Amino acid sequence: MLGVEAVAIELDEVSPGLRSSGKVLLVKGEKVLEDDGDLAATSIVEVAKAKGLQALLVGDTRFGRVVAAKAAARLRVGSLGKGKRLRAEGGSLVVTRDVYGGKFLADVAARLPCVALVQPGSYSAAEGSAVPAETMTLTVGDPKIVVKETKRGRQAEAGIKSATIIVSAGRGFAKKDDLLLASDLAKALGGALGGSRPLSSDLGWLGEEQQIGLTGAYVHPKLYVAVGISGQLQHVAGIKDSKVIVAINNDKEAPIFQFADYGIVGDLYEVLPALTKLLKNG
Repeated sequence: MLGVEAVAIELDEVSPGLRSSGKVLLVKGEKVLEDDGDLAATSIVEVAKAKGLQALLVGDTRFGRVVAAKAAARLRVGSLGKGKRLRAEGGSLVVTRDVYGGKFLADVAARLPCVALVQPGSYSAAEGSAVPAETMTLTVGDPKIVVKETKRGRQAEAGIKSATIIVSAGRGFAKKDDLLLASDLAKALGGALGGSRPLSSDLGWLGEEQQIGLTGAYVHPKLYVAVGISGQLQHVAGIKDSKVIVAINNDKEAPIFQFADYGIVGDLYEVLPALTKLLKNG
């Protein structure tokens, strides 16, 4: 990895549309690996030892955080928290991350080999064609936790991290059912629906995979429409790489207008239906 040999590790099955600049290793076991953090970490550790990997980069998701911590402990190596950019420097892995609510950037380093969490959406999808996967079968033993049932969260309509157009909802919406207005606009634009942290983590109106910002996904769409979002730094940190930002808010003093390329001061309950109708009518 990091300029030597890149190995994309997939558990149980290869993700649709996966692109890699190096090898793709499909790891299988007698148990389902991706449903159990302990078995996933065990598998990844075995691969790291067999392949002599120097850096294990894990997506900063709820499941990824569990796997990264377990893998680092078992390998007895350092672990770095979420980062946006990574580089190898003088025998260390350096991670750049947001600090103080996204006001500043800080570089944090750990000696190689190490484990690092990578903020989802920090990098664009790899270019090129799909790489054939090499299959590796492991015996991982019995899991310490028995999974009785798995309920998967609904996925964002077009995939937040890869969407080129995103309509994002904030606390300006009075109730969950009103998010249909934002969803309709997203569909009319051919984009995905996302949201700020309060709507996903606090209120549960949106899934965790739709959360955008410092504690969610970093996105870089061609068009980002922020609806009813005040524009706190925690959210702006995740959208500042967007090519065009449009803000819709009834508060003309809302901080989001400082970061927007275009702004509409108005009631979202009037603006969204009007925009959607205009788009649908051509």
